[in-house]
Amino acid sequence: MAVLLAIVAAGSCQKEASDPYLTDETDFGELSHEQIVLGEKLDDPYSVENVTKALAVLYPTKADRVEVAETDYYVRFLPADEDQYFRLVASGLEMMDHPLDYRIVRDGDWYHDPGVAEDDITWQYAVVPRDYVFPEDIRYEVLDRCYISEHDPATRAGGEGIDWEAVEREAFRLTGNEDLLLPQTKAKAKPQGRITVVDDDANGGKAFGVSGVKVVCNSFVKFSSGYTDRDGYYEVSKKYSSKVRYRLLFKNEKGFAIGVNLILIPASMSALGKGPSEGLDVEITKDSDRKLFTRCVVNNAVYEYLERCNEDDMDLPCPPKNLRIWLFQKLKVSSACMLRQGAVIDHSVLKQFLGEYGSLVKLFLPDITLGLKGAESYADIYSITCHELAHASHFMQVGKDWWDKFIFYILTAYVSTGETYGNGSGENAGYCAVGEMWAYYMQNRMFNDRYGGIMPVAGSSYWFAPQILRYLDERGMTRAEIFKALTDQVFDRYAK
Repeated sequence: MAVLLAIVAAGSCQKEASDPYLTDETDFGELSHEQIVLGEKLDDPYSVENVTKALAVLYPTKADRVEVAETDYYVRFLPADEDQYFRLVASGLEMMDHPLDYRIVRDGDWYHDPGVAEDDITWQYAVVPRDYVFPEDIRYEVLDRCYISEHDPATRAGGEGIDWEAVEREAFRLTGNEDLLLPQTKAKAKPQGRITVVDDDANGGKAFGVSGVKVVCNSFVKFSSGYTDRDGYYEVSKKYSSKVRYRLLFKNEKGFAIGVNLILIPASMSALGKGPSEGLDVEITKDSDRKLFTRCVVNNAVYEYLERCNEDDMDLPCPPKNLRIWLFQKLKVSSACMLRQGAVIDHSVLKQFLGEYGSLVKLFLPDITLGLKGAESYADIYSITCHELAHASHFMQVGKDWWDKFIFYILTAYVSTGETYGNGSGENAGYCAVGEMWAYYMQNRMFNDRYGGIMPVAGSSYWFAPQILRYLDERGMTRAEIFKALTDQVFDRYAK
């Protein structure tokens, strides 16, 4: 599995840590989308043992009267399969695929324990409350007992008159992690800020918020997270006295996920490095890291599409809530194979369609694959994404049997002829005509909604002539009215 993920990670150019969102207070080191490189094991300042020592140093007369009892356990799980993994996720755990008490020499998007077979799920590290009920059938190990003062009701009530922030700082000092502490002049802070992305062709070039993504922060075993709102603003739940490691998790609050490493973590994760505890403002442009940029654009396109499906706007069925989207930087072709939703497709054909990425099919089930080769601008990526989302809405109306015929024609036509949609001959070509007419119409319509100007004509040179639906649009039919006619009984342009 690690080898497969490395192949995918190598599909885009990496930028050095010179992106415009870096600040003087941000320690990004050497960032990449490859495997995290770990350094030496660190002494966790949040362990019960170390907090007890810090309390004794600062409050020698009270230490024997105040028991530091664990509030949490630092554990690691080894799920046997995807079902076990998502059962842990459903229980509310925030899990990482790398240990939390090691120095990170080079940050990255993923880690695979060298002691775990490459085709197996790697260890998943989490911090669980002391009353957590461990599942009997999932392997786990308790690594340490931890004390996090925010989790202790007695501490929150202000008992014993102890300054737990000072105790926390002392624990960092005693464990040799003083270099991570904020200056004494800075108060303990709750990370907050804004994550934005620039579309050069919209909004006068001003940045848009990256909507609904999860900002994950941690300092050792002290975790907190928060979703960005529609405008990209976020705030996490805990305060920190030390530098914080920031990551963007592309498992959107609306339910969809972006990435191919969905067994290792719920979705692709982009490391942002260490930064100040008060938070980071991150502005991403097409000149920023390529993978980070494309993930943010696709995230926003899907978020916007889902928002607009309501009856007061486009009045269309939303794609499935748990939609899985893969991004491939070295492919040009895209698909809405809907495998995660139960579409039954010959995997050998899909593997040929995906080329060198085909081996991933046996491990992961995508719904949408986006080929982004040559798609340099926000507008390019937005257009491609809208096309496949239109397919996903169509899937919700016509069902799996219709979809199997449609997607099988698309994949076999491409593999056998090298042409994206073949030449219109062959079994089930009519399904292709109906599905692609709708997708190209919606692609052009949504592009025009966002950018204005003349309606684009993408797809008009293909044999199925999607401009037919544009003709209906121009004569007063809404997209919802057009869509309602595209039922599972309509499988070619001439259906009666």
